[in-house]
Amino acid sequence: MLSSQGFVTTEDGVRLFFQKLGDGPYALIIPNALHMFDSFRHLTQNRTVIFFDARHRGNSDSVTDGSKLTRGIHHDVEDLEAVRSHFEFNKVDVIGHSYVGLMVILYALKYPAQVNRVVQIGPMEPTAGKQYPEHLTGADATLAAFLSKLAQPRNESEDPKEACRKFWALLRVLMVANPADADKIHWTPCDCPNEVNFMQHWTENILPSIQGLHLTEAELSKVKSPVLTIHGARDRQAPYGGGREWALMLPNARLVTVENAAHVPWIEDPETVFGSIETFLGGAWPEAAQTVVSLDPRTESHALDPG
Repeated sequence: MLSSQGFVTTEDGVRLFFQKLGDGPYALIIPNALHMFDSFRHLTQNRTVIFFDARHRGNSDSVTDGSKLTRGIHHDVEDLEAVRSHFEFNKVDVIGHSYVGLMVILYALKYPAQVNRVVQIGPMEPTAGKQYPEHLTGADATLAAFLSKLAQPRNESEDPKEACRKFWALLRVLMVANPADADKIHWTPCDCPNEVNFMQHWTENILPSIQGLHLTEAELSKVKSPVLTIHGARDRQAPYGGGREWALMLPNARLVTVENAAHVPWIEDPETVFGSIETFLGGAWPEAAQTVVSLDPRTESHALDPG
């Protein structure tokens, strides 16, 4: 398999680290190489797959000029376009996980001619901070324990890497429905300076830019690309209700619900997740994908009942 790595330089001079696999005729771009590469690298049949780290993330440049970070998620949209343009792909498929699942929709809104198909995995909700009914949130004792430990006073003199390792040990358990599956998460952010300091970038730049969005159903109707939303029903970090809402609001979207899975459903049910992705990127809706007609799955059967 052909492979290479290097940097794509954006218009404002930020270097984005990339890893390129395969040389197939279809192009697939996956942001956040640091934690997506090992799990998604097999998606190369008939494809050229580009993984890249967003600005100030992973192995991309550490950005010291605050003006190159203040637009938050909007920088990420432009950086995805910079990667597509660099490799001279006419149209691309894109996969986005977590808040990047929101970002790839923004990309499809701004650059519709460049997008073929979109996959969201555990995407952040369309409206940041929206409260969903408890059964659509994944809230449980594991989340309560995490929040309790997070609220404990920090040792300000502790080595940042060591603090990161302790936080990551807690977060890994939160990302899976079954705590025993936490050991299946093999990536770690704590050896990468950008990731050790990510929370500052998140709170100062990315989150405010997301909170400033106002995505209405009328606006999202402009997304013409097919969108496959894959969401763990027990996701504690990006509520399952948000995944349902994306599939409800987007005009050409379907939802794959991964039961007994949380924020990284490909770890807990790889057959469902990767089987669905392969079918979808191949041009068809996977069997598990459903059209969503109601935010609450408990009332959906009534909504489908013509009587």
